[in-house]
Parts: sequence; structure tokens; C-alpha cells
Amino acid sequence: MKLDERSESSCNGVGFRQLRSERHSATRQAMPYEPPPELAGLTLAEVAEQVAARKLPPVEQWQPQKTGDSAMRIAADGTWYHQDSPITRTAMVRAFSGLLTRDDSGRHWLVTPFEKLVIEVEDAPFVATDVSQTDGSLAFRTNTDELVIAGPDNPLRAAGDADTPALYLMVRRGCEARLNRSTYAQLAEIALAQGDNWTVSSMGETFSLLPI
Repeated sequence: MKLDERSESSCNGVGFRQLRSERHSATRQAMPYEPPPELAGLTLAEVAEQVAARKLPPVEQWQPQKTGDSAMRIAADGTWYHQDSPITRTAMVRAFSGLLTRDDSGRHWLVTPFEKLVIEVEDAPFVATDVSQTDGSLAFRTNTDELVIAGPDNPLRAAGDADTPALYLMVRRGCEARLNRSTYAQLAEIALAQGDNWTVSSMGETFSLLPI
């Protein structure tokens, strides 16, 4: 049975009952939610307002001692699964994504005040699905409808090789978004419009689109 179809009492395998009680107020804000408007119609200031409006739980302040396995994974295309069943409720995925963090060893976790559950991530936990160049900076939308402005705190990283390049955007807490094909193509067009050195600039930082 899918996680988003289970009753609260049957979701204890992923600490969902605790999550619901611990995150009651935050969940009410996240479910339901209004997706941000189209990137192309926003100024940089408006994008920044959208970023600030996303109220995230203070995961950095939580130091739970209990650890476990969430029985969840995030596929390379950004789909979330629980016990191999896809989680289809967008608002639920958005709420869970607010608990994500990545440790120094590269493992990803879902963190609440009382437990920390490992989650399998096939590539990156987020997917960047759109980009817009606004007032000289680059604003990205993720598959969880979050807006991220590339810059010193949210750098772009080129990986892979010349034949199979991959671009990643830092979202938060060590968690990245991989640019999907269309977003990669959009960014390439922006880079080529600025010259032939395959770089883009945002918030005073310059990023290469070529793997080292």
C-alpha cells in the first residue's frame, strides 16, 4: 500500500506518526500549498521573496540520537518511493523534502527532533526543472516547486565528462538538484549568449558548465 494512502497509525515504519505530530504546524503550511509563479515573469527581488516565503523546519538545530531506515528512496528522476511504491502526493513530497540533509560521508537523511532516518538517493534528491536569467542572476525551479538563486551559497557544479556532462545546483544542507535535460539546454543557451567559454554568472559568482 502506498505511503500517501496509509492511515496515520500504519505509517510507523517511517516514523510518519511522529512526523505528523512533530511537524503539525509546518505541514499545515506545506499541505496544501500554492506553487510559485512562472520564473520567466519574476524579477530577482520577487524570486528572493518567494525563497524567503518557504518556511523550512530548523533541521540544523536538531540532534536526534535515534537512527533508522526510512524504507524510502529518491529515484534519479526525482520520484520518491516508500517500499517501492511511488509517493504521488506532491505536497507530501514537498513536506518530506524540507527534512532532508546530507552528511559528510554523502548519505542522505530525513531528520526530525527525535529520529534520523536514512533515505536512499540514486543521484540527487532534487531535480532542477527550469531556469531563468533575471537581473543578471540565475533563478532555478526544482521538482518540489522551490526557487533557488545560484550564487555563493548555492553554487553550480559540473560533473561527468565531456561526453556525458551533468550539472548540479546546491539547494541546502549539502543536498543538490541535478539539472534535467531541458534545464541544461536552457543554461547552455544562456552561456553561449555570453561568449564561447561555457560559463555563466549569478550573484557575483562565475560557474563553468564544463566538467574538470
